[in-house]
Amino acid sequence: MSENGNPNLPVDRALTEGRVPDRTSAGVPELHEVDCPAELRERIEQLMSRYPDRRSASIPALWAVQERYGWCTPEGIRQAAAVMRVTPGYLESVASFYDLLHTEAVGSHRIEVCTNISCWMRGGDELLDAFRAAAEGDEDFYVTGFECLGACDIAPMASIDQRYYGPLEAAEAGIAIAQLKADAEVLPAKDQARRPLAGDTPNPGGGAGA
Repeated sequence: MSENGNPNLPVDRALTEGRVPDRTSAGVPELHEVDCPAELRERIEQLMSRYPDRRSASIPALWAVQERYGWCTPEGIRQAAAVMRVTPGYLESVASFYDLLHTEAVGSHRIEVCTNISCWMRGGDELLDAFRAAAEGDEDFYVTGFECLGACDIAPMASIDQRYYGPLEAAEAGIAIAQLKADAEVLPAKDQARRPLAGDTPNPGGGAGA
């Protein structure tokens, strides 16, 4: 019978054996053997409750681990695996697949510059080079190109600490890095959280009854 209690479903091997190449297979860790912070355990349990299959919560659970530790640490993955009752290898295979989940330590400030076609045609590569140059040598910054951030209307753009900014000029990269170092507001004129929605835009030339 499967772990979900349905005799018609096969048992997922991820529940019983590891999937990490060139390592000793690790089974499902017991929760009482893992020092999992109560807040993290409660968060993961809440996430699992949203899905009929607990493994569907793997990505948000790993995101919770990353938010707590700064990246998906081996111990954090083991803690999540114990709560979810899956192998650490299974969660590591998920974490290693997605660009926004990190299995190695990265800087506290994360900058992803879109380099897909729309941004590339408007100077995305130059913007990425400018961010890399401005952050060079500072381990607090993690700068990388990203295949597509889904914001072609503000090309070229970047995600800075999970907020979208654009359209950006290469010269603004250094300004953004300096503002982050000073713990100041980053490029407020380019922060898309401040961008008005279509319905919030006044009707040009419209009268009082327009």
